[in-house]
Amino acid sequence: MTITHGTWEPTPAARWEDAFLSGNGHHGTLMFGDPDDDRVVVTHHTLVRPNGGEHARPPELAAGLAALQERLLAGDLTAAEDFTDHRPLQWVQPFHPAFQVRLRTAAPSEPHRHRRTVDFTTGETTAVCGARTSKVFVSRADDVIVQHITLAGSDLDVSLDHRLPGVPADLAVGHGTALTPHGARLTLRARYPDSDRAYTGVTLVAATGGSASLTLPGVRITGAASVLLLTRVRRHTGELDVTAEQRALAALPSSYDALLDRHLALHRTAYERVTLDLRADPDERALPGSELLKRPRSTALLERLFAAGRYHLLSSSGLNPPRLTGLWTGDWDTAWSGAFTNDANLNLQTASATAAALPEVTEALASLVHRQLDDWRENARAVFGARGAVAPAHTDGESGLSYHFSREYPLHLWTAGADWLLKPLVDHDEARGARDPRTAAALAEVALFYEEFLTHEDEDGRLVIVPSYSPENRPAGASWGAIDAAMDLSAARHALLTAAAYHPSAAGRLGALAERLPPHRVNADGALAEWARPGLDDTYDHRHLSHLYGVWPLDEITPYDTPELAAAAHRALELRGAENDSAHGHLHHALIAARLRDGHRVAHALDRVLDGDFFHASLMSSHYPHRDVYNADAAHTLPAVLIEALAHSTPDRLVLLPAPPPALPTGELRGLRTRFGAELDLVWGPGGATAVLRPTRTLRIEVRTSAGDPQPLDLVAGEEHVLTTGTW
Repeated sequence: MTITHGTWEPTPAARWEDAFLSGNGHHGTLMFGDPDDDRVVVTHHTLVRPNGGEHARPPELAAGLAALQERLLAGDLTAAEDFTDHRPLQWVQPFHPAFQVRLRTAAPSEPHRHRRTVDFTTGETTAVCGARTSKVFVSRADDVIVQHITLAGSDLDVSLDHRLPGVPADLAVGHGTALTPHGARLTLRARYPDSDRAYTGVTLVAATGGSASLTLPGVRITGAASVLLLTRVRRHTGELDVTAEQRALAALPSSYDALLDRHLALHRTAYERVTLDLRADPDERALPGSELLKRPRSTALLERLFAAGRYHLLSSSGLNPPRLTGLWTGDWDTAWSGAFTNDANLNLQTASATAAALPEVTEALASLVHRQLDDWRENARAVFGARGAVAPAHTDGESGLSYHFSREYPLHLWTAGADWLLKPLVDHDEARGARDPRTAAALAEVALFYEEFLTHEDEDGRLVIVPSYSPENRPAGASWGAIDAAMDLSAARHALLTAAAYHPSAAGRLGALAERLPPHRVNADGALAEWARPGLDDTYDHRHLSHLYGVWPLDEITPYDTPELAAAAHRALELRGAENDSAHGHLHHALIAARLRDGHRVAHALDRVLDGDFFHASLMSSHYPHRDVYNADAAHTLPAVLIEALAHSTPDRLVLLPAPPPALPTGELRGLRTRFGAELDLVWGPGGATAVLRPTRTLRIEVRTSAGDPQPLDLVAGEEHVLTTGTW
């Protein structure tokens, strides 16, 4: 049996990191799959622990901005270290799990062959041992966790257990259990220490046959053929109306199959839009994930990680886009608060949303952005004394205020975040051929900020971005807050020009402002400098590649339009170190290399991740090698890397096979969405390649391959176009 759109293991998960994942972008589950004592950890995007961050505000620094700017422009390279209200570092509210649903059988199972699986096409995680079967999925249609257990004549004890690693000792927990005509209702209510905030989980237990009896704090099901569990979690203040929650759950279909069918109409449709086939060995495709991970050069591994990455990205996107941990954690002590980190991580994780045909991900990102625009306005006012919008570098999903910063991480100075967060929304608009008025409004806010912030000029009459911060690096011999970081220049230029395109009445004014920004600088090493300001020298060994923002995700610097700058960007990429070997650094490197048509460098960056033991048996990833620190960056970004290496589009250009890794000589990638409004299927091999375009609008584009000069192509809406070439 070959497996591409799923994975499996022959044993239950011993660690929560290896538990199989389901989610609908609101609720998430981690299933261990033990037939005798199964655990399903429940999570929800809203579950963040109050730590003072819920009341934190951005620093009121605007009155001192002019003095800071003058000091920096006068050559005081440490001036920005004083631009603070001297508060200690305040983390955003940390993400945490809710509880685990425990399923214990009264008698241990007889020795049987065990198999646990996750089906990416359905979102189901399943554990089978002999006649016992347990299934879980999280419904996109009904926003409910659905569990179905087929019993083999044994009793089943069901309970909700909050005792997970790192749980606060003073978390106030209360349980409730009540019998119902068809089973029972279980509740778990947890109030955070020193807070009026709480969360409550409600599980409705329905048995087919048999009877139910109380075994506090849970319930025992005796003599049933099967049991259906429906679970929801709510975060709230005050008291939750548990009876109303029970009624809502009871109103859902009582059939697992009926609930699954409603879910599949949304989940399967989204997941199956794009597929990758690398002609992998069928025997390798059949291996368990943990065994396949031991073969880092296997094309079957890349196929499965591509599929798993799309599955996990879709499953973690709904109310919000994915966190640092996606939608999952089994521990209350999440690294970096399990936050949304906007200066690389979230941006990398959502990089494939448009091309990989996952508008659900883009809409989740848009939801987060538009909920927080008022906070972005407050950041602009408090820190910079300007109208408009400035995005924070970190958010817990509730607050979009910039209060997480320190001397070494002056993230409150970073002005490029709004442009980066809005870029996928603009890409989505380009792909569908219509402009979202919410995106247009947000772009206008960002442009307004730059109009009021960009007031200083250099000796050549060019505007100066001061202060300026390049996440999360510093110039050699200077401090972190500096002048004219390359990322800030690219972001300001792009934000102004994009806002001009969305708002033609302001195009002249905004375009003129963008034109006055300084150009990028090429340093003495022939590399694109991280700071355009002369005298600010590069620090090369760093995990972030912020200065190459113009290459990826923007199209400001390309081998076709700006070949000299592209060569300098490539030199900067060559000189960049990996610093702490983080997964996001390697895959960020690969995305930039793909735009610069360097397939060998793409392959090398992928190899660093595949050789580095970054993936758990769940096929969720880690931040560091050797599965250190559960983190979704590698899992969610890898599909984007493979797509960018095989095809790239702009609103008027298609680049086919720009940077294919040499180890992928043949394959097919189907269902991609281009930014000029066409669906793309690509098949390649040693003898050539064929691309099929299905455009939704009529226009002329430029097609580029490695075979020679660009060729114009006239597309007609509704007419399929087939491109074939001998060698690309």
